[in-house]
Amino acid sequence: MEDVLIIGAGLAGLSTAIELLDMGRGVTLLERYKVVGGRCADWVADGMRVESGLHRWLGFYKALPQLFERAGLDPEDAVIWEDELEIRLPDGGPQGVLGLSPLHRPLQTAAGLLGNFDLMSPADKAELTLFFTSGLVDYALSRRALDQQTVYDYARKRGVSEDAITNLLIPVTEGIFFLPPQRYSAMVLMGLLVPAVKRPHTIRVGAFSGGMTEVMAGPIAEAITRRGGSIQLDTTIERLAVEDGRVRGVYVNGQLIEANHVVLATSLGAAQPLIRDALGDHPWFEKMLALPTMPAVTLQIELDEPALPEDHVVFSPNTILSSYSEQSRTTFRDVPGRLSIDLGRPEEFIGRPPEEIFAAAMADARRVGLNIEGNVRRYRVVDHPKDFYLLSPGSEALRPPQATPVPGLTLAGDYTRQALFCSMEGAVISGRAAAKVVERARG
Repeated sequence: MEDVLIIGAGLAGLSTAIELLDMGRGVTLLERYKVVGGRCADWVADGMRVESGLHRWLGFYKALPQLFERAGLDPEDAVIWEDELEIRLPDGGPQGVLGLSPLHRPLQTAAGLLGNFDLMSPADKAELTLFFTSGLVDYALSRRALDQQTVYDYARKRGVSEDAITNLLIPVTEGIFFLPPQRYSAMVLMGLLVPAVKRPHTIRVGAFSGGMTEVMAGPIAEAITRRGGSIQLDTTIERLAVEDGRVRGVYVNGQLIEANHVVLATSLGAAQPLIRDALGDHPWFEKMLALPTMPAVTLQIELDEPALPEDHVVFSPNTILSSYSEQSRTTFRDVPGRLSIDLGRPEEFIGRPPEEIFAAAMADARRVGLNIEGNVRRYRVVDHPKDFYLLSPGSEALRPPQATPVPGLTLAGDYTRQALFCSMEGAVISGRAAAKVVERARG
């Protein structure tokens, strides 16, 4: 009999495990892949090192650095601060680099805000200032009402021009979560800004100094085993074991693993089938099962030389290059050039042959001035048909809390209720909350 079984060894599951072990609970994590990290993992695919997607560490994170420290790690060892992003419009359109650290790069940050007139006129900047100010006020006063509007509709109501929407709001919305402003909840966009507004001195953006399993998830997993926890990789959960209205454990390879408590810490796309199979007729789970998911597709390319002069995130609206970055000076320093691209409109590319995806990306790469095809060594496509919960208007009301009414079952994952939405920070916060639920259940 296990004490607590945690299904999923992503950041939500790892965070839950650290918390419970420090409370004196016994913990076993079951992970279906051969590496820990979940959506924050890297591994070797046919001889090429790849990652689950292009991730960045944000300076205003609090829970994630605390998780590092609980594991005996220094966050600064895992991060290389870039503190800027670039916007490149296609077909000879304007370009600009924006500084993103008022404290560490004050002159560059100020120059980005006061300059870049090709991207945004003074009138556009004034409109956007009013848009964001009004949005933050509405977020504080009425999140539910704000969640009924798309970013596009809210911007047009606030008088934002089409040029400002094209040159800034499309890059921001598509670059972060692959959705155009016509599909993106205004509440989610404003909610992502709240931590930065509260602590502006912490605004920074960093790349990982190695693969995310290597520098983050793996060392945290080692701290779990040092505390006496157990992690079983390459283990697929067939179904939850429910008896007399209580979750008693899980089935793996037809065998029951019993536990006092189960924490379901997978992504939403993996959690929904398990819940539907075991508890689909329970009315409490109706909203969770109705919460839509969205896909993600990443193209990762090794090159004979760097594709870009700097390692920082680039947004290219009106292309399928949602966000991309050269990584040979930061995360993948063992190769001469490394470009990772999160594709926009990912639903169009799920299941398509890799060569078609590569060709489509190269066509848009040429439109933004990246002529790299002659330097390509090899490439890999990593796709996730159900990666996040869909950040469209109305989804917020469907997100479940960590505590469920079913004895023996708790939820964790960035889709559960917490303020950081689809993020590494949100996953860690959800894990901490789930651990407290488990401990209260014992009490």
